[in-house]
Amino acid sequence: MRTSIPRKLATSMARYAAGLLPQPRAEWGEAMRNEVDHIASDFKAMTWAIGCVVAAFFERNADRSQTFAKIVKRPSAFLPLAMSLVALAVVLFTLAIFGVPHDKDEGAAAHIWQLLMAGQLPLLVFFAVKWLPRAPKETLCVIALQMAAVLAAMAPVYFLHL
Repeated sequence: MRTSIPRKLATSMARYAAGLLPQPRAEWGEAMRNEVDHIASDFKAMTWAIGCVVAAFFERNADRSQTFAKIVKRPSAFLPLAMSLVALAVVLFTLAIFGVPHDKDEGAAAHIWQLLMAGQLPLLVFFAVKWLPRAPKETLCVIALQMAAVLAAMAPVYFLHL
């Protein structure tokens, strides 16, 4: 009997999903692979295989999300985020109260913004040095979040030429 391309693809996807699972869940992965052979419709087999891959990703990353939550609660992780958000708030508050400044003097708000932005660099370096060897993927996610906050704080300054 000749196997169709969708059936082969579904079988491959179920095999891939089983390989994603952690070792304690290997029996579950084997059951997912075997189930594809017992589904009559190619469409339903593909749907099953896609569901297997999604479930395997969630199962594999279940512990990682807890690690991310633990890491982001560290002061060296959330203080740079907070500093960027405060810097953004300073810019937005100043714009809301005084509008776009037309004079050459930077003012107190600009100095506060500069201190907040520069002050977080040592914290970012410390965070990266401490956590990258321990949990590289989760640390890179936190660093990406921190960079997004930095860019958000810099955006009004850049676009409004402040």
